[in-house]
Amino acid sequence: MTYRAVETLKSVAVIAAEDTRNSRKLLQHYGINTPMITVHEHNEQAMLDSLLTRLNSGEDIALISDAGTPLISDPGYRLVSGLRREAIRITPIPGASSILTALCAAGLPTDHFRYAGFLARSGNNRREALNRLIGSDETSIILESPRRLLATLREIQKLDNNREVVVARELTKLYEEFVSGPVHEVITHFEQHEPRGEIVLLLAPASEEAVDLSDQQIIACLNAEAMQALPPSARAKAVAKTLDVPKSRVYALINNT
Repeated sequence: MTYRAVETLKSVAVIAAEDTRNSRKLLQHYGINTPMITVHEHNEQAMLDSLLTRLNSGEDIALISDAGTPLISDPGYRLVSGLRREAIRITPIPGASSILTALCAAGLPTDHFRYAGFLARSGNNRREALNRLIGSDETSIILESPRRLLATLREIQKLDNNREVVVARELTKLYEEFVSGPVHEVITHFEQHEPRGEIVLLLAPASEEAVDLSDQQIIACLNAEAMQALPPSARAKAVAKTLDVPKSRVYALINNT
């Protein structure tokens, strides 16, 4: 928490919180007595009109999420978008963000990075997302649960056994931890030490050689169940779009396999 954030939360008319029970603990710690209302992903569109009325009457309203920054894998997009359309001034107050916190200390390239949020839990969408990240020349950032971390690492290992990854765990908390190295070594670590807490998983960019010679990744995508049901031309087009590679290259691999 910054001084500015504390002063803002003390001065506004009301605080829109994702979960008032969680937020109350934070506010009590800083001696903030501002009233709260609940605004979360299931009601933020419905709350838009009432908040707009209050804002137009001259009140200031703060939006907070349970942890991290609103809108960044947290509620708030519909609300902020709606208020922007009504020309309401939105003032961001910088605060905690697990994504940037992890990136700053991971030791991976930061000039270009891709944030993928939470991956789909299963199915073709998940496979396609992992193929895109493995083939990317940017540092990739994923949010993951401790229950699924090892499964995700093993899927990455199948695509690139030596890809460098960083697992950032419990950031800014008592048991903060960074575990980095080739994915097979990180898997061994977490097979011996059960992962716990909130996790950010970062993947190093693909090497230039890997980006240029990713036929294996393209073939893996071609062999996905959803892709195999398509005729060759549509299949090549879908894979090319998914992996951002030329359709001609994909079509050539279809003809050669």
